[in-house]
Amino acid sequence: MQILGLYNYWIFIVLMMCGFYVVISRGNLVKKLVGLNIFQTSVFILYISMGKIAGGTAPILTGMATIYSNPVPHVLILTAIVVGIATTALGLALVVRIHEAYGTIEEDEIHAQSEDEAL
Repeated sequence: MQILGLYNYWIFIVLMMCGFYVVISRGNLVKKLVGLNIFQTSVFILYISMGKIAGGTAPILTGMATIYSNPVPHVLILTAIVVGIATTALGLALVVRIHEAYGTIEEDEIHAQSEDEAL
């Protein structure tokens, strides 16, 4: 039953595999960005899960010997969320520019048009 108690790690694995599958299997650029965001969210869950200790409290010194949870992973994830939003916005802006240039956001069609222009 120990394995079932670590459900947050199972959620991490499932989300990571779903996001990775979407990135490698889809040709639509917006779907690829969504897959990257799912993958990124799974990494957030992993880091937050590793920072929590069962029975741990906030690291506030009270004078007694207690178990503390590490706050650093949580702070790093807050920064990663902001960076993730910025990179998603940049990715969507690039998708808009690609759509303006090629008239599509499908990877195969863009590649075919690029080959036709090269010839």
